[in-house]
Order: sequence, then structure tokens, then C-alpha cells
Amino acid sequence: MKPPPEDAYVQMEMLTRAMEMVRQNYVDEAKITYEELVEGALEGMLRRLDPHCEYMGKSLFEDMQREQSDTSEGIGITIALRQNQLTIITVREDGPANAAGVLAGDQLVRINDVLTDSVGVAEAMQLLKGKAGEEVRLTVRRPGTKQFLEFKVKHETLAETSIHDPMLLAEKMAGEYKIGYARISQFNAPTARELSKALDELDKEGMQAFVLDLRNNPGGLVDSSVAVCGEFLPEGTVVVTTEGRVASQNPPPFRTPSRGGKEPRKYPIAVLINHGSASASELTAGALQDLKRAIIVGTTSFGKGSVQTILPMKNGAAMRLTTAKYYTPSHRTIHENGVEPNIVAALTTEEESRVAKWRASHGTGEAAALELANLGDKQLERAVDALKGVLVFDAFVARPLAPVAKPLKEP
Repeated sequence: MKPPPEDAYVQMEMLTRAMEMVRQNYVDEAKITYEELVEGALEGMLRRLDPHCEYMGKSLFEDMQREQSDTSEGIGITIALRQNQLTIITVREDGPANAAGVLAGDQLVRINDVLTDSVGVAEAMQLLKGKAGEEVRLTVRRPGTKQFLEFKVKHETLAETSIHDPMLLAEKMAGEYKIGYARISQFNAPTARELSKALDELDKEGMQAFVLDLRNNPGGLVDSSVAVCGEFLPEGTVVVTTEGRVASQNPPPFRTPSRGGKEPRKYPIAVLINHGSASASELTAGALQDLKRAIIVGTTSFGKGSVQTILPMKNGAAMRLTTAKYYTPSHRTIHENGVEPNIVAALTTEEESRVAKWRASHGTGEAAALELANLGDKQLERAVDALKGVLVFDAFVARPLAPVAKPLKEP
């Protein structure tokens, strides 16, 4: 049912009257120019729509046009608004922020000397910019402990590698089964190719099941996430659709690409997600879940399943506006909902910190697998237990039935 039609003129009159009342009565005359008031109204209007909509003033928009790179890469964090609070969503394990002790979920209170209570995501990203070697001061509130902490972090040039720690899990964790593991830290152009290569190597070692770790993955290229799904699904499978208000402008659905006749991988899969899994990583988990191709383990993901478009304005500013939403194969939207795991398993702040430290520095080969088995990563342990159960069931179903003994005839 559509809402009743609005009288735009009545609402514009109310806004204009409110603006004039502010101009007549507000104490600080320097803050009540028409330009200031209109920009303030735009900021509030867009922020109220959803956390990803934002008004970018002229200078901020010009800065973003000059440098399109993601500034948070310089210190290894991604940020977003969560409950109107600038929050660190992911922390790269190979980045300087992780080395300093910053954790996913920390709330940004101050960047250098700028309080963030009235700062949007785009402006915060500009404040975080810097050249390699330059230092930025972050003051955060850690919800788990309610502590206020300050970190000094130097910018670094970070590697583009997105596939980490492909291995067969240690016998202590996997038991008699050969269960593989790999982590995707972000989805960029080479991600699917790198994952395919890693899976080929694990297949040669006799891998029977696989854990795909998407925890604290902020997303990236949707095409890349679709190609990753293509490792485990038949080619041409619909993975993601994009829908906005104007149906004629909606693009075709995203389908898994051709694999040149190569069959998709058949073994059982578990996907790990958490509150830091966002955007493309949520689309991957949601698609594999909908298509009954993977068991999802962890905690509900972030809930970023929308498309933002930059709309320039006549005054040189711009709006970042949500114009469409992504949908999983069952037509679920993850926007503001996230992906709910099939098996819920959470880590404490201390346990998350321990996992993050292992990711930043660990051994190689069998030593790394043994360290991982001794880490106490409850989410990974639950995923492995689930895969063991699937393997046991598959073996039981595949086992031929013993012949039924015929009853002896009485003489």
C-alpha cells in the first residue's frame, strides 16, 4: 500500500519558516548564513536515510576526486557508521593499526585533534589520509571493556595479496580428515585466481572439506566475490541481483563465470563470518548459504548490501546516495540485516585479539597449522566440527548395506 501523496509545498514552507526562525533567534550570527543552514539540512537529511548516505561539501568532494584511493588502506582499517557512531569495521592483520593494537569494533572518538561526533565517513577517510611514514593519532572507545585508548599509527604501503594461510589443518583439530583452510582479507581483481590456485594445491594433498574464512573482510569487488562463488557452483548460476526503484535501470544479475569446462569443487564447505564481514563478503556467504552449498558459522555479518552513487551538485558539492540494493539468490537483502549464520559461535574481545595477533605473525607450514589448532579459535573449531559431521554422514550414506540374513527354515 502506497503512502498518501504529500504536499511538497507545505513541507518546503515548514522548512523555510524553520530556517527563518533560526536566523532570527540563534545566538551565534556567524553560523546562520543561508549556505550554512542549507548544508546542515542536507547533512541531516542524508544521514537520516541510512548510514551510507552522506553530503560531501565542495572541498571534501574535490579532495575525493583528486585522490580516489581508499585512505583507510594506509593504516589498514575500514570504517563505517554503526548506530550513528564511526566504527572500525575491519583491521588488516598485516597493517600498522593491527600492530598498534587497534581492534575491529573499536569506536573512533578522535582523529588527531578532531572529535568525530559530527564527522561523516567521507570526511573521516580524508582525515585518515597520509603518506607512508606519516603518523595519525586515533582515540577509540572499546565497547567490550568500555576503555578509552589512544594509538599512534604510521601509514604504510600495504600489499594487495588477499588470499592468506592456505593449509591443511593439523590433525589435532581435523582428526583423521584432511580439512583445508584459507582466508580472504578483501575481494580484489586477482582474488578468485589466487584462491583457485591455492585450492588446486590443497586438492593435490587430498583435501576432503574446506573452511573459507571471511571474518573481518570488508568486501571489495562484487565481480571478484561472484568468481569466488564460481569455484563451488556450476557456471551461469545466479549469485547476486541488483535492484533499485527504477526497474528499467537494473543491470542483469551477476552469474558465476565460465570455468572452461572445469567442474566446480564438490567437497563440503564451511564459511566463517563475523560482525566485520561486509559487502562483497556478505554476498558470497549469503549466496553459498541460499544455494545450500556451504554451512555459515560465526556471528551475524555487518549488513552492507547496497549500492551508493555519487551525485554531483551545482554548487560543487555532491551527495553519496544509496540507489539500489543487492539481493541473494533467494531474494534476501542483507542491507541493514546481515547474513545470519547457520551455527552461531562468538569470540570474546580477548579471543579476537589473540586470533588477530596470530594472523599478523605466525610460523609456516605444519608449524602454522599446529599454532592455529592451539589458538582456541572457537568459531573455526565449530566450523571444523560441522564439516567432520558432514564427512561422517557422507561416508555412512556411501557405505554399501550389509546383506540381510535369510531366516532359517524349520525342518
